[in-house]
Amino acid sequence: MNDKADKTSSRTALGQNDDLLAAFYPGMKPESAKEASDDGLLNSVQIKVQESLAAKQQFFTDYGDTLVQISRTIADAYKAGGRLLTVGNGGSSCDAAHLALEFLHPVTAGRQALPALNLTSDISTITAVANDVGYKHVFVRQLLAQVMPNDVLVIFSTSGNSDNLMALNQKAFELGIKTVGFLGLDGGELHKSGKLTHSLVVECDSVHRIQESHLVAYHILWDLVHTLLANHRVAREITF
Repeated sequence: MNDKADKTSSRTALGQNDDLLAAFYPGMKPESAKEASDDGLLNSVQIKVQESLAAKQQFFTDYGDTLVQISRTIADAYKAGGRLLTVGNGGSSCDAAHLALEFLHPVTAGRQALPALNLTSDISTITAVANDVGYKHVFVRQLLAQVMPNDVLVIFSTSGNSDNLMALNQKAFELGIKTVGFLGLDGGELHKSGKLTHSLVVECDSVHRIQESHLVAYHILWDLVHTLLANHRVAREITF
């Protein structure tokens, strides 16, 4: 194949990738890469910082009350002997791991360690279920094995359209488990299903701005939950 044909093939593949991304993340706009001077790059930094601040300001204006409600839901779950379960795909799996870690290993003196389970952490189980049954079921199988009546499930999804997370939320709904969605764009099918107990939607078309807002939100959530548990020691905690 000659160079011209290679370039045509590459453009076709890139176009197909853009189409796939557009289908999964409706409303997102593809960005073109181009060279820039240091001044141009510095200006880009300032623009992105302002975009991030604006996204957060709007998000917390819209969802501050919801964040308080979620903190009460999680605190009540802990008081009843429940746990926090977290889950996500890709970059959102990192947020799921981070949130679980915040509760398992609090970095603020005087805050108790609280039980939390990250469903994205067991790679053996995930790959086994994906291989034997299909990736759509990797979290549902874990939920069925792990969940207890007073647990709360926190789902991270920038698109809200992941098949495995929608299947997971459907099963949690059927089991009567309370769920929290950290979402982006318009919330996707997860939000539209009406089967989440609480939804937090960063209404923005940038995955980066969405995840940055999620990070601030769950740090605040962690603090609110501990504030509500200040005079309540979780019975399952072990003191060394």
